Amino acid sequence: MFPSPNKALIAAGAVTAAAILAGCGGGSSNPATSSNSSANPATKFSTASVSGLGNVVVDGRGRTVYILTSDGHTNVPCTVSSGCTKLWPTLPLRGGMSAATAGPGVNASLLGTKKVSNGKTYPTYNGWLIYEYAGDPGPGQAKGQKIKSFGGTWYVLNASGNPVTSSTGSSGTGGGYQR
Repeated sequence: MFPSPNKALIAAGAVTAAAILAGCGGGSSNPATSSNSSANPATKFSTASVSGLGNVVVDGRGRTVYILTSDGHTNVPCTVSSGCTKLWPTLPLRGGMSAATAGPGVNASLLGTKKVSNGKTYPTYNGWLIYEYAGDPGPGQAKGQKIKSFGGTWYVLNASGNPVTSSTGSSGTGGGYQR
């Protein structure tokens, strides 16, 4: 006998749903649980050209990193309790790591770390805590540049570790902002 048309449709739907769900698995969206060190964006930093901004600091996945400044305050922290880290994800070092490494264009002497009250260690560049922006769809994007939120303004960093405040690009030596 042949199955009824309804049973055939249900079976086909179940097979399709299983295939879709299987395609969604297999990877970890949490870099801290990945065994591949290059998957952790805080492992290595370098520079890359971003249209309109010049060469800026990027993380291990090639995504632009940002800092938060506020009038009269530098290096304003982005916290979980404020909801800030949902839009501006932090880049904690994986347990056991004591530092990130410098890739092309990044000055190794400007890379540092800061341990915060949650016990995690985060990379810094020229003393700035650095974050990704959830609104950047991938490498080469800087849609978070000059966004005003969470008590300050978000900027990308040039290779010298200074915020890029102009939209005409940066040679990596200025940035228009002095700490």
